[in-house]
Amino acid sequence: MDAISQLQEQVNKIATIAFTTIGTLQRDAPPVRISPNYPESESAPPPKPNPNPNPTPTDDATDFAMQPKLMSADLVKAAKQFDALVSALPLSEGGEEAQLKRIAELQAENSLIGLQLEKQLEAAERELEEVRELFGQAADHCLNLKKPE
Repeated sequence: MDAISQLQEQVNKIATIAFTTIGTLQRDAPPVRISPNYPESESAPPPKPNPNPNPTPTDDATDFAMQPKLMSADLVKAAKQFDALVSALPLSEGGEEAQLKRIAELQAENSLIGLQLEKQLEAAERELEEVRELFGQAADHCLNLKKPE
């Protein structure tokens, strides 16, 4: 895989991790009361009484507390991989001026090849028209040679 494709794949991976992290945090975050004076939603079910008078953190709470750390570690790892890919790119030779000169050379070459292709296309279209005309003449001659029955 070439370097640009690797960079694009890594950017997609970073975006996926970021969106997944945000979505997971939104989905799993415990509800927080906005204000003690703000009324509870009537559609929300009443909280269930906790049968354990001395609650300990549950696995869900522990998992939720660890999720941001794990997800941020994944995001940092992906960003570091991206940085490594960027640093592995070859440095440009001669700086910006040399690059601009090379771009101008390539554009001139592209224009020249484009003109050549247009000439070849025109010649091919002329040849196609000649073939069509000859085919039409041949078809007419064949029809004229047949005797009506």
